[in-house]
Amino acid sequence: MLKSLRIQNFKCWQDTGSIRMAPITLFFGSNSSGKSSIGQFLMMLKQTVESSDRRAVFYPGGKNSAVQLGSYQEMVFQRNLKNRITFDYKWDVGDALKFKDPVSGQPYSGDILLFNAEVGLDRKKEHSLVLDHLNYQIEDSEGNSKLSVGMERRPDTETEYKVNSEHYLLKRKAGRVWYPSAPVRFYGFPDEVVAYHQNADFVQELNLRHEKLFRSLFYLGPLRSKAERLYSWTGVVPESVGYSGENTVAAILAARNGNRKISLGYRRTARSFEEIIAIKLEEMGLIEDFKVNPISKQRQEYEVKVRTKGSQDWVDLPDVGFGISQVLPVLVECFFAPRDSIIIMEQPEIHLHPSAQSALADVMADVVNSRENGAARNTQVIIETHSEHFLRRLQRRIAEKKIAQDMVSAYFADISGTSVRLTTLRIDQFGNILNWPENFFGDEMEDVTEQAKAAMRRRIAQK
Repeated sequence: MLKSLRIQNFKCWQDTGSIRMAPITLFFGSNSSGKSSIGQFLMMLKQTVESSDRRAVFYPGGKNSAVQLGSYQEMVFQRNLKNRITFDYKWDVGDALKFKDPVSGQPYSGDILLFNAEVGLDRKKEHSLVLDHLNYQIEDSEGNSKLSVGMERRPDTETEYKVNSEHYLLKRKAGRVWYPSAPVRFYGFPDEVVAYHQNADFVQELNLRHEKLFRSLFYLGPLRSKAERLYSWTGVVPESVGYSGENTVAAILAARNGNRKISLGYRRTARSFEEIIAIKLEEMGLIEDFKVNPISKQRQEYEVKVRTKGSQDWVDLPDVGFGISQVLPVLVECFFAPRDSIIIMEQPEIHLHPSAQSALADVMADVVNSRENGAARNTQVIIETHSEHFLRRLQRRIAEKKIAQDMVSAYFADISGTSVRLTTLRIDQFGNILNWPENFFGDEMEDVTEQAKAAMRRRIAQK
């Protein structure tokens, strides 16, 4: 789970400042205020980690990628090629990282990893993207630093790097001093680091932990696929519902086939995956029930049937409100994603009635508290939203002590002149926001005042 994030010189952000990443992390803001760019940056890093090109510092995306960011000039702040994109983040590694220095015999362990890096264009080669430095720091759960290790590009070279470490003495093997080649992508120590040192094997574990972090990242875009009358499923288990929810029904069937059982908190009854989805849709006031059935035993095609409120008839998914088809991928992804997943969602509330938007906030509280096979699923949701109703419900649940105050982190992206700033919304233990930004959800009071004035003028004119 991500614990903090900071991005500098990326798209409209000169500096986001340090962002506290909670189990439920919310980003609000007007259109084109830069809030989407934060998720885009994380997805670009994921694409890079999963790219087959180990030499590519960044992979901005292709035709079928979650994000397509174009050239370095298109993604760097103010399109200024002299700017360097720097970033750092901290995450909980789950299973503690443990190893022993084979030279000194000293043991090391840590629960938290910090990473920072700087990327920019080579000052001598116009279109060559280079990694200036990368650094890892290992901390324990109390925030005490155990050691740090990293790589830094040697001045006036493109591919030669030196290895630096603190609180851990790297011991070179005997022989000629060689400099390692460029790191793998933006984060990885190359094999030479291990080959040239007697006690650097642990850096390979750092590489693996980094890859595990980004493979746990999933993305669902703001416009989901429209509902179909028939869905094909060959038995292949999808990794996720897809960027636009195209694999939603396949995910439901895969969860059924795997007999997955989910509970919505400690000591809560475990239910089948489909029961959980049906319960959430009903609690949101959208339907009474739904089912996914094969159309025949001889065909690998399925239909989604829905029973709406107050009706005894089952109808096809395309025959009910558009909002149901848009929120179904959201619900399925939240409970289908593997344990320890980080889910980035844009406007999960789109096309939903205000009361359903409020209920969706309760769903997210259930998501981060859900359990599977008796163990916490440890899901983190990063949400870009425009919904006041969503936020208000979370405020209420904090005041009611149904969700802990520190489980929610909220930010407001705002354009001020030519710069963009990210304001932390300070939420107290009673659910109050202590620093409401100006025009956070529009100027409601101005609308009320102007309506009253207009009504008065019309009454006077009618006399």
